[in-house]
Amino acid sequence: MPELPEVEVVRAGLAPAVSGAVIERVEVLDARSLKRHVGPGEDFVERLTGATLAPPSRRGKFLWIPIAGDGGTRGSGDDAEALVVHLGMSGQVLLRAPDAPRDRLTRIVFDVRHPVHGALRVDFVDQRIFGSMAVDALIPTPDVAGERVPSQVAHIARDPMDPRFDDRRFLAALARKDTGIKRALLDQTLVSGIGNIYADEALWASRIHYDQPTRALSRPRAQTLLAEVRLVLGKALAEGGTSFDAQYVNVNGASGYFSHSLNAYGQQGEPCPRCGRAIVRETFMNRGSHFCPFCQRIRQTRPVR
Repeated sequence: MPELPEVEVVRAGLAPAVSGAVIERVEVLDARSLKRHVGPGEDFVERLTGATLAPPSRRGKFLWIPIAGDGGTRGSGDDAEALVVHLGMSGQVLLRAPDAPRDRLTRIVFDVRHPVHGALRVDFVDQRIFGSMAVDALIPTPDVAGERVPSQVAHIARDPMDPRFDDRRFLAALARKDTGIKRALLDQTLVSGIGNIYADEALWASRIHYDQPTRALSRPRAQTLLAEVRLVLGKALAEGGTSFDAQYVNVNGASGYFSHSLNAYGQQGEPCPRCGRAIVRETFMNRGSHFCPFCQRIRQTRPVR
């Protein structure tokens, strides 16, 4: 499933192509990809046709492109709206030449015209149809004046790569929780964008067991974990994200290569790069947790706050 690095790679790829572009035509080929849009497909088409797009934004795994205007007032104030994109398990947003062949799994097509780059096509391709697109209202965030996010994203916490992420608030909230540390890392109301792959990698780098109780995690170890989360996400971003198959690609159809840098995730049976003992996989929340049982042991010591 695309996580923060993969979605950020898509956002960065879209930015120069859609910022300032006008949507000339919208075609919905599969209405199931509008599951998060309030209204029929005709409403989606009508609200986007003729719209001018602003630079795309992201929070966690959500991507959105604000509507700068269409001659009306939708680009500002209480009428502000955005095209919200969630990639789900297999969603792709691809930039194509207007006459390029369509992928057979294309669900939504946008013909746009950029003031510099001219005509191009934006295709939303989704094999499993867990992803979606929607037009949504932009509402104020409670912590930063003047900032707006789609209403569908308002419940999502900031991610560790967000310059406005509050380390102290996160560490304090983590200390109050009574759960396992990986469950906390995957709690989108606490911190967003980490996901299963990068949680396993950061926990391995921090030598912390995935089921370590948060109340027994000292503040120094929690700070180390947060630092490792940022290092792992940063490296994944630099390497274009993680691709295990053709389902995740950037806007040009290219795969990321962070999968070659994984130390724990998907490495069950392989020697731990640190101690040489075998990495194991255990079932966790209908997915898997990958860790070294020697390097990552549960500690029940009283935390130092």
